[in-house]
Amino acid sequence: MSGNLTVLIVGGYGIFGGRIVELLENESRLTLIVAGRSLQRADAYCKSRRKAVARLVPAAFDRNGDLAAQLASLRADVLVDASGPFQAYGSGQYRVIEACIARGINYLDLADGSDFVDGVRDYDPQARAAGLYVLSGVSSFPVLTAAVVRRLSADMARVDVIRGGIAPSPYAGVGQNVVRAIAGYAGQGISLRRDGKTRTGHPFTEQIRFTIAPPGYLPLRSTMFSLVDVPDLRALAELWPNAKSIWMGAGPVPEVLHHALIALAWLVRMRLLPSLSRLSIFMHFASNRLCWGEHRGGMFVEVEGADETGTLLRRSWHLLAEGNDGPLIPSMAVEALVRKALEGRVPPSGARAAVQDLELTDYEKLFAGRTIYAGIRDDPSDHHPLYSRILGPAWNRLPVEIRDMHDGAASVSGRASVERGRGVMARLVATVFGFPPTAEDISVSVRFEASNSGETWTRTFGDESFSSRQFAGRGRSDGLLCERFGQLTFAMALVSREGRLSLVLRRWSAFGIPLPMWLCPRSASYEAVENGQFRFHVEISHPLIGLIVRYRGWLAP
Repeated sequence: MSGNLTVLIVGGYGIFGGRIVELLENESRLTLIVAGRSLQRADAYCKSRRKAVARLVPAAFDRNGDLAAQLASLRADVLVDASGPFQAYGSGQYRVIEACIARGINYLDLADGSDFVDGVRDYDPQARAAGLYVLSGVSSFPVLTAAVVRRLSADMARVDVIRGGIAPSPYAGVGQNVVRAIAGYAGQGISLRRDGKTRTGHPFTEQIRFTIAPPGYLPLRSTMFSLVDVPDLRALAELWPNAKSIWMGAGPVPEVLHHALIALAWLVRMRLLPSLSRLSIFMHFASNRLCWGEHRGGMFVEVEGADETGTLLRRSWHLLAEGNDGPLIPSMAVEALVRKALEGRVPPSGARAAVQDLELTDYEKLFAGRTIYAGIRDDPSDHHPLYSRILGPAWNRLPVEIRDMHDGAASVSGRASVERGRGVMARLVATVFGFPPTAEDISVSVRFEASNSGETWTRTFGDESFSSRQFAGRGRSDGLLCERFGQLTFAMALVSREGRLSLVLRRWSAFGIPLPMWLCPRSASYEAVENGQFRFHVEISHPLIGLIVRYRGWLAP
């Protein structure tokens, strides 16, 4: 199949269907039939897409109606079911698939229910006989996760553990059908691989914490992920049958709403509630109205295994999406398959979960040009320099002058200018921390004392010195560089961009007690290279007292 293509999108004006239209509407060879139960809503949606290059056609479509007649009139090459919830389709859950095979129409869906996706394989003989592809679960779970696991485990002789999770932006918008699906399975028993055996898990009653931190980018804040019922739990177990444990989670935010969902899921698990289905309307309202925090989302996949020599390996893939690009990712698998079909590269015929029909390179082409950043981290060795451990592969992208400064140098020296704040409180804080006095041109030296647990930096400006301890963060500060001044600890992200290394404050604490960020001092700190010379800039201020200290200059071994 190549050339022009007509794609029928069931649920085309809904959240996921609308995103598929958004991703494909710049392709002139496509006719996109935007279908749903309301022709009026479909027509309004098509008219709203004024910049669409593809031909948009509104249509009424009722999956419970006469499917044969509807499909015959619409004459699509590919049907994409973006409606759902697939877990609630009941006894006739595969009616659309059966009708597509009968009419010779290829089929894709965004199903997120493990039972539904697993059952699609029963139609494999009919799909093969008709020369059609029938692909289920065409979304981040399990298509993207499977592609990532293949990349991460390429040099592994065995895979022991697979875990992953999605952390959507609080502003991403959650469809009612997604919420209905979550409400239906939260707290219920599901099957998953654990300790090498098939066990029973209960979604949203077991959690892990993970920090999504693509190398060199500002990471997401430490996120709590809860177990969810997704096709990966079965599909990945078939692809990697010797894996001992497979776990997939979701990290909805704000976290207070996540905790409320966890509490309700426990009521279901303890059989104090039959399910949360009756609460889905309230859950949908809360998830789409109570939104705060950063408009950023992400995803991670982590694999543990061993190479041919038996050496244990742990490797993780991190994806970060800024703003409105993140919500598009679950629909990108459909985009990739449709664009490949336009070029004549169609999937093999048959009915199955779509876990082997796309590779990570297919996604990476779609990420390019968007504010979507991804990277791989290997489990770092304590023998690597501190900044190298935290930055991962981004370390090698830094200028050599910056790397030399953090790679075994015992001491460096140079010149600096220093400016202190003029207020009484600013001067007091600067004095307590031992920051240098104001000077237009002063000698500066830094002595580094490194160990496996971190580094002690002693900075000397003229005759004045002050010290701090730097170390890799753990727990909620995982992926961050921590710097301790006395009983105050500041956790900073190392952000590498255009040859500059910036230190961005993300957390702080006193005596080990986390403190609110609105009370935190502000910092504008970076390292750069100018004319082959290492340069530094440190500026510390506070919203209530203004500038505390600003010092900048150059250093050399």
